[in-house]
Order: sequence, then C-alpha cells, then structure tokens
Amino acid sequence: MATLKPFAALRPQPELAAQICELPYDVMSSDEARAMAAGKPLSFLHVSKPEIDLPAGTDLYSPEVYAQGAENFQKLIAQDALKPDDKSNFYLYRQIMGAHAQVGLVAAASCAEYLNGIIKKHEFTRPDKEDDRVRHIEALNSQTGPVFLTYRAQEKFDEFVAKKISETPAVDFTGSDGVRHTSWTISNADEIKFIETQFAGIPFLYIADGHHRSAAAARVFQSRQGAGHSGEFLTVIFPHNQMQILPYNRVLKDLNGLTPHELVLKLEKVFETIRVGEASPARKHVLGLFLDGQWHRLTFKPEFTKIADPIERLDVTLLQKNVLAPIFGIDDPRTSKKINFVGGIRGTAELEKLVNSGEYACAFSMFPTSIEDLMTIADAGGIMPPKSTWFEPKLRDAMFCHLI
Repeated sequence: MATLKPFAALRPQPELAAQICELPYDVMSSDEARAMAAGKPLSFLHVSKPEIDLPAGTDLYSPEVYAQGAENFQKLIAQDALKPDDKSNFYLYRQIMGAHAQVGLVAAASCAEYLNGIIKKHEFTRPDKEDDRVRHIEALNSQTGPVFLTYRAQEKFDEFVAKKISETPAVDFTGSDGVRHTSWTISNADEIKFIETQFAGIPFLYIADGHHRSAAAARVFQSRQGAGHSGEFLTVIFPHNQMQILPYNRVLKDLNGLTPHELVLKLEKVFETIRVGEASPARKHVLGLFLDGQWHRLTFKPEFTKIADPIERLDVTLLQKNVLAPIFGIDDPRTSKKINFVGGIRGTAELEKLVNSGEYACAFSMFPTSIEDLMTIADAGGIMPPKSTWFEPKLRDAMFCHLI
C-alpha cells in the first residue's frame, strides 16, 4: 500500500513563478539552457543546469558545477524568490496544454517503497546519470525535480480533487510554451488525513518519468540512513486516465545499403499494407514511414502482433525486432549511431525536416504506447524498450522543492 506524506515545500513567490520555474534539466542541452536563461537571473536553470554560469566546455560532472548549483539555489532562497512553507502540506498541481488537462497530487513518497517495489519502475537506469542526480541532491540538500508517478484512478479521490481545484489557487501562470501551471495548497488536517487514507488503499504507484531521480533519492536515503527527510522523495502523482503519452519517433541515418525500392520489398514481408498515407498512425500496430519525400502507412501483419507477452507486442519492440535489427542492422538502439529518437512533442514535421535535410535517410512515426501497457509491463516486473514513451506536458522544476 502506498505511503504518502505531506511536506513543507520550498516554493516560488507566486508573482515570480513564471520567471523561476523551468523545464526539467534532461530535456535540453547546455547550450539550449544557456540561451533559455539569458537575461533571466531568477531562472531555475541556474540551479538545475549550473554549467551555464561556468565557461563553455566545463566538465558537466566537475565539482565546480554542483557547487555553482548550490550557490545559485541558496541565492534564490536568500532573495526570498523561493520560500519554505512553515508547515507540512499536500499540494495539487494542474497543467493545461492545449485541450489536455491533468491534475496531480504533490507529495513525499517513500524511498523504502521504491526499493521494495510498491513504487514500480519500467526502465533501466544508467549509473552515470544516477551519480549525477545523487551529487545534485547532496549539493543542494534538496530534491528539486519531481518524479512523475501514476496510479489507477480512484473515483472518490477524483471527486475530492475536482472540488479543491474550484478554490482559489496559490500559483497560476502560463509558460512561454503556452502550458498553464496552477497549484493549490492542502493544509486542512482532515483533508490531509483523507489523502493519506485514500492512497494507503492503493496497492502500487508507477513511475512514468523520473527513473534516475527516483534511484538517486533512494541512494541518498540509504547513505544517510533515513536522516532528516531523506527517506522521502518529491513526486507528483496523476491518475492513469489523465496521462498524455506522445509517440517516440525514430529517424535512421541510412538505408543500410538498400535502395528505397529494395527497402520497400523487404518491408512487405513484415507489413500488410504499404501505401501513401497520413504521417501520424491512427491506431496500434500501424506506423508511418517517411521515405523519398512521402509518408507511407505500414500495418503489421497479424502473425507479428498475435503475441501474449506485453513487451513483445509493443510497436517499438515489433519495429526493433522485425525491421531495425534485420533490415537496418541496428542491433542495439541504445548504442547505435545509425538511429536517433525524436519526442512526439516536436511533431511529424520535425521528422520530415530531418530527412529532407539529408542528415537522415528515413523516419518512422509511431502510435503512442498506452499507459495500460506500461502498467501491465511494470506489474509483471518487465522493462520497457528504450525510448518507448514521451510524457507531456513536462513537470516544471522549482514549482515545489523538497528539502531533505
């Protein structure tokens, strides 16, 4: 059963939130972050990507980078741009992106429950990325990037949330990308108890995004033996039926020595239909292929999709095993230089641009992996293939920080 705790968040002054809160550290390069933070002294990128305040070319994992981040973090606190709450609360965090809205509970989740599998994961983590997040948490004595969790929706809690978000928010701003961010504070003791009780009846939580942050928090918890608030980690938890997963598309450097016509002949052994069609697939087991200036619709033959294993029947797995490895020679998409991945937020126009530039030879547009597939795989203890899901909108850093 999931144990969630209220906590005294470090939060931006409402009138400064739009200047402070930023996208997560791992969705941009250092150069992109430097440009985004230019002329914005309060931008949290000075904390989450502190190399932007050091000479270009500085080793991202040097002690100076983490020290700079800690210095910038303390500066925001000293300026009262970020202020700690004087008591423990739960919070609600709503994001509106176009026609999509999602409301999550902001809470401190249990590191022990992450380690014992009540909080389920579906991805491998890389030691170097874990080390980076550990050093960032240790330098700041805080978790500043929330882990994005989900759970199977509960009607009673949904009704509670719907009522709370009709009240006056604590913070409400729209980012430069058009995504609106709104938060509410839940400080009433009875309401806090209600939330704790509701989640105590939920058997599992699932990591949607933030596997490295979760693993790093657990390592800090173990090294500090739970001292202070290191036994919990910062999360925003959304019901599964509000999650928006976008496709994670593939672009390929070359055709592995094939002509476009030869490629199509090989693809015809895997796909039922190959014809000029729309850029974005309309359903599972259908892909888009951009080749020779045209989009083609590809439908997997039934013999490839009638598989019981939930991982093996994912479109990303089917594409890898039946197309990318045998036809394009891409045996390990994690390390191959012949493939790149483009998050669905960039749209299929980005795929066309990359191929038309000559940098890539073709592109595959995917139908999004479902949240139900993700939870089924996590329940079975499985690991999703790399680059299977792209969640949008992204949670903003500094909306809430958890001091440990």
